[in-house]
Amino acid sequence: MAFLKKFSLIIAALMLITLVLAVFAHYLHGTVPPQANPEAEARLQQRLQPAGAVYAGDTGAAAMAAAAEASRSASASQVAYDGTLDGSVIYTALCSACHTAGVAGAPKLEQAAWAARVAQGTDTLVKHAQEGYQGGAGVMPARGGNPALSDEQVRATVIWMVENLK
Repeated sequence: MAFLKKFSLIIAALMLITLVLAVFAHYLHGTVPPQANPEAEARLQQRLQPAGAVYAGDTGAAAMAAAAEASRSASASQVAYDGTLDGSVIYTALCSACHTAGVAGAPKLEQAAWAARVAQGTDTLVKHAQEGYQGGAGVMPARGGNPALSDEQVRATVIWMVENLK
């Protein structure tokens, strides 16, 4: 009986020591600041970047011109669609995304939608496709949103589109 009493006291003391150590470890863990995950931090910073910039006045016009020139010079070494002048290839790969569904007011390849535009002449259509255009009916991004397209590729695609109106 004395053995059981002493054994029980030893077990109780060990359990008390274990409990004290667990509480102390929990306290120490709470005092250490958590380390930031560098990948999560980078993703957070990327999400917090502004979606665009505001340009105003003469400074804004200069900044926009500089940004456009930087984009053109960066894409000058690139050749879009292997330099093809086949309008159907470029239309299928780039233009059809908007002109098939009429996204952002883009006219579908239908005679009715293009009659007034074709009346302006091919040079005007090509200019709007190269430089971009914002009219009452919608928005045309410069070079269809691909700055690597050459002037010849844009012209070939516009001509192909006009020739293939339904």
